[in-house]
Amino acid sequence: MLLAIESSCDETAVAIITRDGQKPRLLSSLISSQIEIHREYGGVVPEVACRNHAQRIRPLVEQALQEAGITLNDIQAFAATRGPGLSSSLLVGLSYAKGLATATGKPFYGVNHMEGHLLSPFLESEEEIPRHLGLVVSGGHTLLIEVEAFRRYRKLGSTIDDAAGEAFDKVGRMLQLPYPGGPEIEKAAREGNPKAFDFPRAMIHEDHGDVSFSGLKTAVLYATQKLDNPKAHLPDLAASFQAAVLDTLVKKTLRMAKKHHHGLITLSGGVACNKALQTAMSAACQTEGIQLQLTPPALTTDNAAMIAFTGLLMREKIAPDPLTTGINPNLALA
Repeated sequence: MLLAIESSCDETAVAIITRDGQKPRLLSSLISSQIEIHREYGGVVPEVACRNHAQRIRPLVEQALQEAGITLNDIQAFAATRGPGLSSSLLVGLSYAKGLATATGKPFYGVNHMEGHLLSPFLESEEEIPRHLGLVVSGGHTLLIEVEAFRRYRKLGSTIDDAAGEAFDKVGRMLQLPYPGGPEIEKAAREGNPKAFDFPRAMIHEDHGDVSFSGLKTAVLYATQKLDNPKAHLPDLAASFQAAVLDTLVKKTLRMAKKHHHGLITLSGGVACNKALQTAMSAACQTEGIQLQLTPPALTTDNAAMIAFTGLLMREKIAPDPLTTGINPNLALA
């Protein structure tokens, strides 16, 4: 039985996990969101996020224990995100988890946030982590990771500038949409024509897994500047921008899957909840005869369940981390 804390950005989250036979079982999974707080600033303010983590973490841990019907003494190990993320936010969760481990004399595991996303599609599986190609798309990262097994990863591609989620948020601000921009653009795009604007797909034909979205972001800016009334064209701008991002992600992922002989693709991270991306990836995989495994909707955005699952695998396969383990805001996955 393991308790995990996630506080890498603006979500305070706590989860408790155990094994029910071979299958992982979540006893509780709670998230305290700060979206409404940061919306007035148009993005996450680190100092505000840190302060709110510090206020919310203890009540959330107590609530998670209560929902699981256990006490702190029943927990056999603790885990927390140690990176990547905002330094001040990471410190709150990591310090609290290490404090609990110290007070109870139980082992501690520092978890890579991106590894949590990468493995989240398998949280409900009884099997070992299979060989596959994982596309992780979030606000801060866009990664194509080849997975041979747990802890055997190789990066096949990443963004050379903006992450996909970051591009969605920045374009959302350009279009004067509320924060976060991703869900708002997806909503507006449903009423628009994805071919209304011919936005670029950078490096889409190159034989590697890297992507770039800064040029696309600039193209949207120039397009809005040429329009007398950009708001009148909002659905078409949103649909055309979204189509360019999704086209890039899908084609790059399928190219790498075929090049490296993968029969299974997973989709995870905050942007993975985009229905248009799921539909496009599903259609492409079906055409190529490749299996697609999506992340359960509740696990796409930042959450402690994925940290708990990764911590559980670490507990079963590797030694605990020393309590001197610190944060690493730029922690790499592969």
